[in-house]
Amino acid sequence: MKTYSLNHIVLLFLCVFFCFLSYGQQKESGFWDRMRYGGNLGGNFSTNFSSVLVAPQAIYQVNDLVGIGAGLNYSYSERDLNRSDDFKSTIAGSSLIAIAQPLDFLQISADFEYLHVNRNFADSSLDNTYWVPALFLGAGYGQGNFVIGARYDVLFSERRSVYQNGIQPFIRVLF
Repeated sequence: MKTYSLNHIVLLFLCVFFCFLSYGQQKESGFWDRMRYGGNLGGNFSTNFSSVLVAPQAIYQVNDLVGIGAGLNYSYSERDLNRSDDFKSTIAGSSLIAIAQPLDFLQISADFEYLHVNRNFADSSLDNTYWVPALFLGAGYGQGNFVIGARYDVLFSERRSVYQNGIQPFIRVLF
């Protein structure tokens, strides 16, 4: 069995890296032309409840049919009714996104989210902190940069998920 030294592996890695780098420099302007940006902003404010959501996304359009990208997720919620189940919740994480548009009006997507959940209650015995994954498979009707549809979390757990149920409607706008 032939073994490779660390020097050989590093040399091979550097060669491959510089090949991609030189290719990337030739096509650099095309890369930014294929980038699309979007995401979610949300807020809910009432007398005893506040919630804020910020979730930017960036998608690289590989070709006319397929795009891949990443996103960040952050939300903060607080409820204060002077009860023991009042809480402050912070959820932060990231996501990987793949979209495909096999027909002019149909967009299908897969979104993998990995979120860190931190919930602090007025009764500290209820506090919890954990990580939770979500894998959404979705489909929507698209017109230009606008898509409206639904997605389903195949990893949905009623006990741990940060979402009310496994099915969620969505509106996606990418520029």
